[in-house]
Amino acid sequence: MKITELLDNATETQFSFEIIPPKRGGSVKAILDIVESLVELDPPYIDVTSHSAQVYYEEQPDGSWKRHIKRKRPGTLGMCAAIRGRFGIETVPHLLCYGFSREESEDALIELNYLGIQNVMALRGDDNGYRKPLLSDRTRNEYASDLVRQISEMNAGHYLEDLMDTVATDFCVGVAGYPERHFEAPNLTWDILNLKRKVDAGAAYITTQMCFDTEKIVEFEKKCREVGITVPIIPGLKIFTRKSQLQTLPRNFHVQIPESLAAEVESAKDEHVFDIGIAWARRQCEDLISAGFPNIHFYILMTSRYVKEVVIPLRKLA
Repeated sequence: MKITELLDNATETQFSFEIIPPKRGGSVKAILDIVESLVELDPPYIDVTSHSAQVYYEEQPDGSWKRHIKRKRPGTLGMCAAIRGRFGIETVPHLLCYGFSREESEDALIELNYLGIQNVMALRGDDNGYRKPLLSDRTRNEYASDLVRQISEMNAGHYLEDLMDTVATDFCVGVAGYPERHFEAPNLTWDILNLKRKVDAGAAYITTQMCFDTEKIVEFEKKCREVGITVPIIPGLKIFTRKSQLQTLPRNFHVQIPESLAAEVESAKDEHVFDIGIAWARRQCEDLISAGFPNIHFYILMTSRYVKEVVIPLRKLA
């Protein structure tokens, strides 16, 4: 079932989750155990992240440098198929522009179509020093809107090559939105207009970057509606669990920590930080439920412990 259908059929606010595949060579069991622990929360779907190829250089005996390319976390498509097959939960694999050619994206989409997975999240991805496709004679999508457009073309039955007996796909495409603006955007208005380009290219829903300020999420939705964006907007939340996140979250995800939350975390003992984070996330959920959002998306990555303490008490409220 498509994400838009799940949202349309919901009679109460639902909670979805985003996890990360194991590192290259790691065990898939730990990830499946996390999903199993989430089943009692009745998630409508689970996102599985992807990662761009990364570049590193190795000095050679002759003094030259050899360029290496590797992906640390492969397996997004396989993880999605395993979760869907084992638990019957819809999955949303992330597809990236950076590090992948358009041909590789098409191949991945064909495989997903074979597997019966109808939902994808189209993202530009992080620049890890490797922005070109694996082969120089292949093309790439520069922006997420380009990837969305490619998927829309496949939904219309148009592939990169004139293949025989091709059939139209039927993907529901999600894209990312930034309540505090993308860090490369000059201002929020410019960023929202860029988001509209992704929607105009065929995106069916928007999931926001993690945001700790509920008022900014509500204002972001208002501004989106003002420019003509009508697709569902799903707020993305993360639970604060460690003091170190006061530095790592703004640095890695370009998000702001509200002053009151930062002050409370800074003055608390380390073992009490997750209590503060749980209480903050619960208040955010209550406010978002009151505002009528159809779904709340949690970035949990590698553990379900904290999110269960937030969501379970909210099930009756939702």
